[in-house]
This record gives sequence, C-alpha cells and structure tokens, in this order.
Amino acid sequence: MAVILACASCSTGDGSPAAPAESTVPGQARQAPPPAPPGQGPAVTDFRNVRIFDGHSDQLSAPSNVRIKGNRIERISTEALPAESAATVIDGDGRTLMPGLIDNHWHTMFVRPPASQLLTSDVGYLNLLAGAEARDTLMRGFTTVRDLGGPSFGLKQAIDEGVTEGPRIFPSGAMITVTSGHGDFRQPADLPRSPGGPPSRQEEMGGSMVADSPDEVRLRTREQLFRGASQIKLTAGGGVSSPHSPLDVTTFTEPELRAATEAAGNWGTYVTVHAYTPQTIQQAIRAGVTCIEHAHLMDEATAKEMADKKIWLSTQPIPAEMIGAFPPGSDEAAKAREIVDGVDNVYRLARKYKLKTAFGTDILFSPQLAPKQGALLAGLGKWFSPAETLTMATATNAELLALSGKRSPYAGKLGVVEEGALADLLLVDGDPLARLDLVADPERNFTVIMKDGHTYKNTLTP
Repeated sequence: MAVILACASCSTGDGSPAAPAESTVPGQARQAPPPAPPGQGPAVTDFRNVRIFDGHSDQLSAPSNVRIKGNRIERISTEALPAESAATVIDGDGRTLMPGLIDNHWHTMFVRPPASQLLTSDVGYLNLLAGAEARDTLMRGFTTVRDLGGPSFGLKQAIDEGVTEGPRIFPSGAMITVTSGHGDFRQPADLPRSPGGPPSRQEEMGGSMVADSPDEVRLRTREQLFRGASQIKLTAGGGVSSPHSPLDVTTFTEPELRAATEAAGNWGTYVTVHAYTPQTIQQAIRAGVTCIEHAHLMDEATAKEMADKKIWLSTQPIPAEMIGAFPPGSDEAAKAREIVDGVDNVYRLARKYKLKTAFGTDILFSPQLAPKQGALLAGLGKWFSPAETLTMATATNAELLALSGKRSPYAGKLGVVEEGALADLLLVDGDPLARLDLVADPERNFTVIMKDGHTYKNTLTP
C-alpha cells in the first residue's frame, strides 16, 4: 500500500553513525552529545542479570551479563564481567534483553500527513512531521526501518548525525512507477507526459518517479542509487492508495523490470517490488527481483514458485483500521478492504510453503495507527509462535537488510544479540517468548531502549 511523496550516513572512524548522547533523566529521550574529551575511550554499559533472546532461539538464555562498548556488544557471559570503572550499570533483575525491532516496510515521510495533503503541503512541514514520527518510532522499540518510498534521505542524515532522534533508515528513495501506476498521483491536467519534460510535483518532492521504458527505468534506478538508496523499490502492479491504479493490473513490462534489477545488481544491491496478484508476482520473478512486497492476493502456485526460487516475501498484517485512512465509499477504501481480507491468505501460504518472510507494517496517513506498530507485530501470533514472530522482526528482517551489501548505510550486524553485533537493544519487563503481547505496549514494557550503544530510554537507572 506504499505511496509517493543522498547521502550516506555520517559515521565515526569505525563505520558507525555519529552518536546521540545521554540524558540523566530516566525514561527521557537523549539529546545530541558533546564530543568525547581527548583520550577518553568509548562509553561502556553493562547489563547485569538479564535473560537473552538472541534473535534466533525459541527460549531465553540463562541469567547473563552483557557489556556494550562503544556501539558494539563486546562480551556476553554467564559469569561476572571484569570491573570497568567508567561503566554505566543496568541491573536487569531477570528481565529480557533482546535485539531492537525492525520494520521492513515503512514510509518515513508518509505516516502522519493526510493523503489529501501529500502533494500540497510544504516539504519542510512534511519533514517536521516525519521527524516527530521518527522519534516516536524509536521509542516504540523499532531501532531500524527499511523505507520503501519517499524522500527520507535528509531525515536519515539528521538522525545519523545526532541532530534528531529516530531509527536507522535503509532508504529506497523515490519509488519508481509507470504512467497510471501505483504511485502516480498526477492529475489529468498533468498529461500528456513527455520524456525529458519538467518533473511533476510528486517527482519534485522525491516521492515517486515515472518511468515508461527500460531506458527510463534504468535512469531512475541509477538516480536513486546516486542519492544513496540501499535498495530499489518499483511498483510492479496496482495499489490501494493511488487513484489511477486498479489492483488487478500489471504495470511494468518484464524488460522494464529487468532494467532495474540489472542496474541495481551492478551496484551490488537488489530490487523489491510492490505486487499483490499472481500475474504481477510471477512476472517480477522472471525479471530477477529479489523480494516481493505484500502479495496478499497470491495463489498457491505463486507461493510455491517463490519457495522454489527462494524469493523473499515482505508482507504486512494490514489492519482493518487502514481502510479508514481513505474516504468512505471511495475506490481506495474498497481496494483496502480487499487487501485486508487477503491478510490471512498471505500468511497461511507463507507458512505452508516456508517462505522467507520479513515483517513490516506499511502504515500510511494514520498517526492514530502508528502507535500500534508493536501491536501489529504481536498480532502475528495468529499464524506464528512468539519465537517465530520475534525472530522475523529481528534476525530475519536483518538478513533482508544485509542483501544491500556494500550499499548498506551501516557497518555491522543487526537483529541479534551476539558478540560483535551492533548494540541495538531492548530490555523487556517480562518474557516476550511467553507473552508476545508485551511488545504491543512499549511504553509500559520496554524499560531500556538502546540504539548504536546509546541509551534513549532507561526507566531503571537514575
């Protein structure tokens, strides 16, 4: 249900992003830090007496101690850690330490504004809305998002530099669409379009780019890579939110899709496509895509083909509330209903054919729904065990992010609690492997939120 609307992250010498710093008030978000005094080593945080969900296992570890040094997990031990005079100590008292959550289908710029204002609002205003939502996303325990369409490069840079707070962002930049396709929000007065002519408002904003031939697709793909995209997003079929885009249509031709997969592959990264129907998915697979977004209307034969060819499925438990983001009685609301009705279908097939499945939410135009990000994750308990669900939102999601290769904006391993991994961590008041619903209420149940070794929330230590 994605819609429209470069810069690599600034980093420290070890490849990690510049760090935001600490506040002394428990539970409060941290402000950007002053530079460390010359000669002072990296900050150290010790978690003591925690049970660990490592991102893979179906049970918690024995009581353990974990040392964070700089932005990495330095040591994990069931024994006492060597004393470190400058360490900040957090007594877990048996709570669960787990990886930060990952949302692999997020639209940084499009969560809060109403759809009706998307092409009329000032871009500066949209950035301020997105910045506020980015902070809230982090405070819900989502320490990383894969942005699948929209001008998120500037906000990503500000977060990485510590100017503002938010999750790590793996940006796609503008989604690439066709004339009349999903992501084309132009009006009839904007037609006819001439290749090489002036950009439309949606293109000026960096929300979506129209491409109607293999050469244009190749150009638009390379432009997003030029700007710093970690992966490329195309809208291969019809969508919910776009006014000229019926769900049943297949938009790009196979040669057009292949132009994108070749261009992205030359840069060592991959293409993911918005697709709901069997025909659209099957064509995208033939064109060499790595990942399918959504797929709520796919059939058994398509699911089997995805399994046989090891194609990733990135799908979402689209809630009925999403229908309310569109005017009652509109075509968009009717299309949303069809997708909501397909949620059980896609998860049933994903489980039956053991598809490599990533978790995302794809929340659009709904500041009311965004706070339920964790509740949507917990809702996967209808189809998966708590361990399977949490693995999907941590280690499995991180595997998909890693397919960006050297185009990844962050050096290090995400989605796991293991020595050497990046220190994106949550301390949960309870056992989420026994009570998955704990992730639905992060304000109450996430006592510590850490990203890149810096603590953004800590209700335990004064």
